[in-house]
Amino acid sequence: MKTIVAATDFSTRSQRALRRAGLLARQFGAEVTLVHVVDDDQPEALVEVERREADRYLNEQMTSLAELRDSRCRAVVTTGEAFDSILQAARNASADLIVMGMHRKQLLRDTIVGTTIERVIRTGPYPVLMVNKDAAHSYGHVLAAVDMSKASAHAIQTAAALGLLGDAAVSLIHAFLAPGRGMMFVANAPEDQIEKYVASERLQAREELLAFLAAHEIGSQGWRHRIEEGGAFEVISKAVKETTPDLVVIGTHGRSGIVKMLIGSVAEEVLRSIDVDILAVPPIR
Repeated sequence: MKTIVAATDFSTRSQRALRRAGLLARQFGAEVTLVHVVDDDQPEALVEVERREADRYLNEQMTSLAELRDSRCRAVVTTGEAFDSILQAARNASADLIVMGMHRKQLLRDTIVGTTIERVIRTGPYPVLMVNKDAAHSYGHVLAAVDMSKASAHAIQTAAALGLLGDAAVSLIHAFLAPGRGMMFVANAPEDQIEKYVASERLQAREELLAFLAAHEIGSQGWRHRIEEGGAFEVISKAVKETTPDLVVIGTHGRSGIVKMLIGSVAEEVLRSIDVDILAVPPIR
C-alpha cells in the first residue's frame, strides 16, 4: 500500500477516518491525500470562501492529529458531487485505498441514490475502507465473508495485497442453506433426522469452501473457517457479534440500476448495519 485517499467532511465520523488513514500510512509507509469536497451548488463567492477555509483546516489537521503528524500528507479541496470528486482525487493520486467515515443516514436520498460511500464503491474501482470505530491500533482480528464467488475471492486477495491480513488473526465466514429442512419439518421428520441432514449439508459446504480457497490460493494454516446455516447477512452479523473483529472484509457484486435498488445486496446491508470497520472491495472491472 503506497497511496491512501482519505475523504473528510470535517465531522466526527470523518475524524475517525483520518486517524485510521494516518495509522495505516505509518504502518505501511504510505502517502495520504486528504480530500474535502465543497458543494458547488451555491453562490460562487461562498464556494471560494469555503474552499479557503477547508484548505486551512485540512492543513491544520495534518499537524494536529497525532496519527497524521509523521506521515507524508497533502491536502486537496475540490468542488462538485462528493462521490465523483472523491473518485477523481483517487485517480489523480493513483490510490491503492480510499478511507471514509461512517455514512450519514438520509433515508429518502439513500433509498433513491445511495449514500456517498456506497456510490464511491458502486461506481469506482477502488477498495474502500469505511471506518466506524476509533483508530487505536492496527487490525488484529479480521473477519472475511466468502460466498464462493469471484468477488469474494478478489476481496480477500485485495485485503491481503494491501497488507491488512498479514499480522491479523483471520476468520473466514461462509453461509449455507439447507433447503430441505423446512419440508422435513412440515413432514414431521424426527429431529435427529433433520439435524443429520443439516450436518451433511454443512459438511458439503465445508468441502466446497476448501476447494474454492485452494483454487484461488487463498488462506493459510492459521486462518479459521466458520460455516453457518442461514442467510448471508444474518450469518455475518451473528459472527460479528460473537467474535468482535476489528475489520470485516466483503466483496461487492457490481449490480446496478433498478434491480439493485429493489433487491439490495449483502454488502449494502453490512455497510448500513454493522458497527465495525468494513473493507468493501468492488469487482474487477
